[in-house]
Amino acid sequence: MNTTSSLTPQAENVNFRNYVIEVAWFGIGLAATSRFFSVYAIRVGATAIELGWMTSLPFMFLLLSTTVSTWWRNRFKDPMRSYFLPSMGFRLTFLLPALTPLFPLRFQPLWLIFSVVLPAIPQGLSSTIFVSMMRDAIPHERQTPLASKRMLWMNVTTGIGALIFGFWLEQAPFPMNYQVMFLLAFVMALISHCCVMNVKLPATSTAVQSTVVKSTATPLRSPGFMNAVLVVVVAHIGFLAVASIIPLHLVKNMGANEGFMAIYGIAEIVASATICLFTDRIIRRFGTRKVIAVAVFWTGVAALTMALTHNLTVVLVAGAVSGAAWIAGAIAMYGLFIDATKDVASQDMTRYTTVYNQLVWIAAFIGPMVGSNLANAGVNLMLVMVIGAAMRLVAGLMIYNMDALLYTPARRILNAFPNLRQINTKTTETQRSQRNI
Repeated sequence: MNTTSSLTPQAENVNFRNYVIEVAWFGIGLAATSRFFSVYAIRVGATAIELGWMTSLPFMFLLLSTTVSTWWRNRFKDPMRSYFLPSMGFRLTFLLPALTPLFPLRFQPLWLIFSVVLPAIPQGLSSTIFVSMMRDAIPHERQTPLASKRMLWMNVTTGIGALIFGFWLEQAPFPMNYQVMFLLAFVMALISHCCVMNVKLPATSTAVQSTVVKSTATPLRSPGFMNAVLVVVVAHIGFLAVASIIPLHLVKNMGANEGFMAIYGIAEIVASATICLFTDRIIRRFGTRKVIAVAVFWTGVAALTMALTHNLTVVLVAGAVSGAAWIAGAIAMYGLFIDATKDVASQDMTRYTTVYNQLVWIAAFIGPMVGSNLANAGVNLMLVMVIGAAMRLVAGLMIYNMDALLYTPARRILNAFPNLRQINTKTTETQRSQRNI
């Protein structure tokens, strides 16, 4: 069970506000990288495979850095101190792209790859610690509402940032316009960092940190946890299979410019912010897994629409649907993770978070490479979009029928071999008797 002592209601409310304000500032800066980074890369000559590496390669370094996250956190008595340096390092992802014009043009795509890979190393540490701290700072019953509120404000401020940055990019000369944008985004990210550092943790969080050297938790042996991870892995592979190709399709095939990409981002963000107002209630009514399945399926419908249409207005509608669906799915995924780890002790939470992040980041590394490698091999971008959309649709159906996919084969094996059923029954009875003892 979770042994973290509770904070006072006033302290919990302050923490809640700090987490929301933090993501609001971060959202403004996020507009620079999430909405315009790929367009900038295209402008400096990045190929489809280089765009794929920019999307997927950071996840491999995230995976590698999380392997030492438990060791890093245990070096500090105070979790906040363990979070400080990785958080600062992660925010370099907004600063490094501003240095791109300093390099010769042929090296600029490589620098952009480096500028997203290097911050991924501290990000792997900070993200693991961040989730563990937030779990200690906010009670379980407020985690999903907090996720919804954070997603809401992140989308609102990202929309504001996209609108401002889009206007700026259209008016100012290239490449100075992008340099100024990334520098401003870095400032916003630093302000968000300060807000996180104002969060207060329970006394037992520091006490546990100073006494536990190595966790003996075994997340891979937890069926509930691994089922939750499998759902999230399938969702990420399906969704990200075409993510890096969409901007390339819009720019190359449909003639989209920075102004349209800003409007596209606004449409996506407005829909995302709107769905955040209702996601918590939707999840309570239908359950996290069904929400994830339907959300991923609708992102597939949106991608298929963008692939087949030649109308940019239709693209805006599809982008809004995709943004709303993925945000609802992301909130549900976080809720699924929280539910799967609600009984995990505080000292073991870093291990569970590490395993969760590692498996999800493997999926996030694999997903973008599907579309980018197809495009780099000369496959028509429209066909790549259709294939990616099909992967999203299949992923949604798989998640919706996950129980049948996991357990029906096992039942068939037991029915085919009655002796296995007897062994399984005896094993279950033995385990129950041991628990009773």
